Amino acid sequence: MKTFDPWPIFFRREFHRNWPFLAGFAVTGALIVKFTAGLTEEDAKNSRFVQEHNSHIIEACRQGWNGLDV
Repeated sequence: MKTFDPWPIFFRREFHRNWPFLAGFAVTGALIVKFTAGLTEEDAKNSRFVQEHNSHIIEACRQGWNGLDV
C-alpha cells in the first residue's frame, strides 16, 4: 500500500501563499545587481559614503576584522 506523501500538497499551498514575496525578492535582487554592476572605481572614489567610511574599512583590514565595532 502506498503511503500518503504530504509534501506536494504543502509545497503547492505554500507557493500559492508566498509567490508575491518570491517575485518581489527576485525583482529587488535583479535591480540591485543591475545598478551595482554598473559602478566603477571612479564612482566609488567620488562617493561621499565611501570617503566617510574608508578609514573604518582600512583600519578593520589592518586588525583582521576583529577590531571593527560598528
